[in-house]
Amino acid sequence: MSNAVSPIDEAFGRCRAEGRAAFVAFLTAGYPSLDITPDLIRAAAEGGADIIEVGFPYSDPVADGPIIQASSQQALANGATFDAVLEAARLARSPVPLLAFTYYNPLFVRGLERSAEDLRSAGFAGAIVPDLPPESAAPLMHALTARGLTISFIVAPTTPAARAERIARFCDGLVYVAGRTGVTGTHKGADGMLSVWISELRRLTDKPLAVGFGIANPEQASAVIEQADGFVVGSALIEACGAPEPIAAVRELCARFGMQAGTPMLRRGVQG
Repeated sequence: MSNAVSPIDEAFGRCRAEGRAAFVAFLTAGYPSLDITPDLIRAAAEGGADIIEVGFPYSDPVADGPIIQASSQQALANGATFDAVLEAARLARSPVPLLAFTYYNPLFVRGLERSAEDLRSAGFAGAIVPDLPPESAAPLMHALTARGLTISFIVAPTTPAARAERIARFCDGLVYVAGRTGVTGTHKGADGMLSVWISELRRLTDKPLAVGFGIANPEQASAVIEQADGFVVGSALIEACGAPEPIAAVRELCARFGMQAGTPMLRRGVQG
């Protein structure tokens, strides 16, 4: 792994210094259209997102619930190829770090070195690869970290502690914590035992913990960041992208989550 401070590290460090959690927004590139994707990325940042995950549409998204799956299918129908997503990210000129949320097969088919270089050139700070076991990730990790990009993996509430510690060691930038078993979605919140799981992870790693899956509103985010370093909002934002005025809807929803982000951490007395 690189010893340089990445934009992801800087974002979490800034949030920590401000006594608040990091708000990570997820958007499916190409939904509702390719043309509007750069504007949506900027709108999320303007609304208060500290980091933005850009989802690369994929035909077999094993970690995604029905809302994000549907957005990916529409994006693919809109022509959201790997190259098109790179171009959308490049055009966005995002003021906050971008993370590529992509499954492994598109990277493998494209070539790991080429993929890493293209992500760097398009302005990405790192990648989350949900279907790649860390033990099999060495070639991709080398390709990314050689270019100053981070890589993160997912730990779930059912992951044994020893396994979770191993996954965290491979993560660079953040540890993506699934807030519940199953896939993404807004139909229910995080697992009721999440606080216990986060406490255990705190014992295993000092890397930032960002909780996703099941955060549909600012109140659920507030409960999560009582302990976590950040939270990820996906399906709720994808629903906003389907609104009649998607740019305004995304900006407004991000502002609501952004306003909520600081309160619990301030109560915890987090210091920079």
